[in-house]
Amino acid sequence: MGLTKSLITGGAGFLGSNLAKKLLEANEEVICLDNFFTGRKNNIEQFLNNPKFKCIDHDVVEPIDIDVDKIWHLACPASPINYQRDPIKTTRTSFLGTYNMLELAHKKQAKLLFASTSEVYGDPKVHPQSENYNGNVNTTGIRSCYDEGKRIAETLCFDFGRIKNCKVRIVRIFNTYGPGMQPDDGRVISNLIVQALKGEELTIYGNGEQTRSFCYVDDLIEGFILAMNSNYKMPINLGNPSEVSINKLSKIITKKINKDLKIIYKDLPEDDPTQRCPEIDLAKKELGWQVKINLDQGLDKTIEYFKKIDVK
Repeated sequence: MGLTKSLITGGAGFLGSNLAKKLLEANEEVICLDNFFTGRKNNIEQFLNNPKFKCIDHDVVEPIDIDVDKIWHLACPASPINYQRDPIKTTRTSFLGTYNMLELAHKKQAKLLFASTSEVYGDPKVHPQSENYNGNVNTTGIRSCYDEGKRIAETLCFDFGRIKNCKVRIVRIFNTYGPGMQPDDGRVISNLIVQALKGEELTIYGNGEQTRSFCYVDDLIEGFILAMNSNYKMPINLGNPSEVSINKLSKIITKKINKDLKIIYKDLPEDDPTQRCPEIDLAKKELGWQVKINLDQGLDKTIEYFKKIDVK
């Protein structure tokens, strides 16, 4: 019996490249599918000489035929600055990309894990968010391309499961950070760390009292693998249940890098959620998963990564 063949869409992205590393370490063959809209070749350079790794430059909105055992469907711009750059493309990627990967999974009898998002909960009126909360999503706002794109993709996954008996697993990802993030991707942790390392003023949007729950990337990838290998079929939250305000996050980062930096406040973007925190009881029960790396440890690792790639 040959090695397990894993296809990672968005494999040159932040999460995809971290997942590829883990799967290669587990002696799986990895095929990275990426159109490099937001993925970066420097994320996968370390794998290019590995005979078990292959990279294909391909956009998931176009069908593809590859022999695979598992499909890890991560392809889609994930930070607001990227998915709002071409919102129509973002929606097409979520719908057509997911449709094409589900068709491939059906054809090859492969198992598919779909990377959904906490954004399906919108600006939640329930806190923390559990998987049975249907959300409070604006269908016409500037974030809708991503929020609604992921929601329709979840619908497709379930319909393929019901009608074509596809084996689909869905994880809803909450804010994640760590090595492999791009300095200019617009996420709050990378923004603050890069500004601090450059000795610039730190930018906070809104009053800074909005909260997020930050999960270190290694923990998230472990959750991916446990979810893919599980028999649980419903969506499942993966994230850190420890909540922190953006003001507090900025103070932690400046203390680690340069405590004398000033903070400037700008207007909060449209539809930016005021609270985001996962309930992870299902992940604990069904996957035996929980967070191992706390924010303090994760930030130290992330700051070291940004120092190595020399953001100055």
